[in-house]
Amino acid sequence: MTTTKVYDDIPGTIVFDSDQATKGYHLNQFCISLRLQPNRDAYKADPESYIDKFPMTADQRDAALNQQWNRLLELGGNIYYTSKLAAFHGINFQQLAGLMTGMGQTAYREMMVAGGRSINGNRFKSEWQDK
Repeated sequence: MTTTKVYDDIPGTIVFDSDQATKGYHLNQFCISLRLQPNRDAYKADPESYIDKFPMTADQRDAALNQQWNRLLELGGNIYYTSKLAAFHGINFQQLAGLMTGMGQTAYREMMVAGGRSINGNRFKSEWQDK
């Protein structure tokens, strides 16, 4: 059972907790399976048949097949597992972060080197003036 949690008020953050882990179990098993070459070969040869081996929801399956990175996290994906799917597609972790933030790889890297995103206005959604 999913309940409202204190950290649900953090903007732009999906906390991977026990509820997310339960929701995304099969999705994450699919993603981590791609760490092995025979599985990557099978997925490359026939993505739909390979992904059907994992009893995911239709939304999870669609998000995985269509590289919807943020949606994968919403649906229970763990970033470290979903990054295996990104790597399969030739996307490294820094590129993935750039895609997920909408900033692109260069701007994302520059922001992180400069110390990350400012906390001003980003601590809690409930503090936003224009909620």
